Amino acid sequence: MIAYISANLWLAWTIVALVCLVLELSSGDFYVTCFAIGAAVTAIAALTGIPFWLQVIIFAIASVVSIWLIRPALLRWLHKPSEERLSNADALIGRTGEVVEAIPASGYGCVRIDGDYWKACTADATAIGEGIRVRVVERNSIIITVEKTS
Repeated sequence: MIAYISANLWLAWTIVALVCLVLELSSGDFYVTCFAIGAAVTAIAALTGIPFWLQVIIFAIASVVSIWLIRPALLRWLHKPSEERLSNADALIGRTGEVVEAIPASGYGCVRIDGDYWKACTADATAIGEGIRVRVVERNSIIITVEKTS
């Protein structure tokens, strides 16, 4: 078995590349993709029969170059600069939810959005009853401001 692996190191590097690509699915930061690129480059180089120590050096160099050159391009492509990337709480603005605790005029109630409960007040200081659908118009710390949806 060891003789087969040492005679076919390109196969081992290919498996490393595939494992890295599968691992990238759970991370999404493109670092693991760069190691997959390094392993793929090394698999091609291993087909020429170069020694293992040289394959390791090629893997390291190809991975670092990928992190330096390819990862920034992938991040720019994925996260276009024209798109505004909102944090989790800021992404609530525009979402709809249901009032689970009535919101009195000029007071606070509770709104459920996607299973999360938020302390809420109304935009125009009017009362909103329980069970009414509302849309988030503003967020101030942990308190959201809502209005009735039509």
